[in-house]
Amino acid sequence: MDLLTRSEELLLLAVWHLQEDAYGASVRDYVSEKTGEDWSIGSVYGPLDRLARRGYLRTFTGAPTAERGGRSKRCFKLTSKAVAALNHAKQVHDVMWTGLPSLNLGTR
Repeated sequence: MDLLTRSEELLLLAVWHLQEDAYGASVRDYVSEKTGEDWSIGSVYGPLDRLARRGYLRTFTGAPTAERGGRSKRCFKLTSKAVAALNHAKQVHDVMWTGLPSLNLGTR
């Protein structure tokens, strides 16, 4: 199984958290809020599109909304392949962190 990049992992986790409200702008807002970094819309849509092409995301059209002038949102949903990849990423992280001494970053 291919390892996800950190950005891909964060975006897939955001889609999972947002569920039916996972569309480009909401994913961007969620990841920006949780990471404390400002993610551009391009840094979100490009990887989301690639993840969809690779079979990690399914896309669907949401209902039209008044705030978008009656246009529909393109929404994202995890596939079973994405869930497996996220589980694998978590297992790899857990193994890599196991047994390491405390880093005590920021303390002297």
